[in-house]
Amino acid sequence: MVVSSGPRQTGGHGGRGASPSHPTAHLDKAHITPMSDTAIFQAPGSGGGLLDVFRRRYLLRLLVHKELKARYHGSVLGMLWSYIKPAVQFGVFYFVIGVFFKMNNAVDSYAVYLFSGIIAMNFFSEAFGNATRSITGNWALVKKIYLPRELFPVASVFVSFTHFIPQVLVLIVGCLVTGWHPTIWQLAAGVGGFLVLAVFALGLGLIFGALNVVFRDFENVVDLILMVATWGSPVIYTWTAVRDALGDGPLWWFYQCNPLTNVVEIFHWTFWYPTTDGQAPMPTQMPTFVAIAAGVSVVVLGIGQLVFRRFDGRFAQEL
Repeated sequence: MVVSSGPRQTGGHGGRGASPSHPTAHLDKAHITPMSDTAIFQAPGSGGGLLDVFRRRYLLRLLVHKELKARYHGSVLGMLWSYIKPAVQFGVFYFVIGVFFKMNNAVDSYAVYLFSGIIAMNFFSEAFGNATRSITGNWALVKKIYLPRELFPVASVFVSFTHFIPQVLVLIVGCLVTGWHPTIWQLAAGVGGFLVLAVFALGLGLIFGALNVVFRDFENVVDLILMVATWGSPVIYTWTAVRDALGDGPLWWFYQCNPLTNVVEIFHWTFWYPTTDGQAPMPTQMPTFVAIAAGVSVVVLGIGQLVFRRFDGRFAQEL
């Protein structure tokens, strides 16, 4: 069967007399601005970068939804795994470090101290690791459709955030049980610390996500980095143990300029410190170290954007 779309308009202005069913019948030619080739075609890596991600927030929402749906496809427990995995990790660390090595006797409310550091490192590990694999994991979309490729690492960070929220809720319940009484400044510091952590994870994810497309070895390098980062941050031990071992020299400053170290200490100050009697020592010059760590995170994000844009044009070819 052949369906006619009506007589074709060959004269007049703005399609007068055109069939109402014609898809352009309602457009006035006087209001159509011709588009240049540069407006239609855009070379990869020449767009607005991360700014394009937030201009296309609807695509970001779709990717986050797709990642969550794919991750829990066929799962019976679904999002409950967001509670189970950190709970098992906490249990292992608490009994091995807290009970066997007597840390629960050396640190007041050691369970809160431990878990507040664990959730920070869990978010960083998931965001950084998934952002590194985000381009290779979405190779079909990258090869077939052009869209801001930064969407994939950013979506990975947002997916990690959805898993971070349940862990924070569990931690808050534990804090309330142990007499949590935070100030507004401590709560604000916790939010600021999370933002520093998210920026740092995204910056590293952009760097290693781009490099992983060209050299797949970087996926294993990231696993090694995450293993070292977990034990290199004051999650299961106190900062005083590091200071006693390193002293107050350059190594101590280098250790404290690490954004992960500072974010873990901020989380301790937000969640753990208000459950104590207020006599527990906190790192000296902490505001200075936090400011340096925030600056490091921003610099890493800037470098990540440059590296990502440098390799963006090769993604489809390499995949």
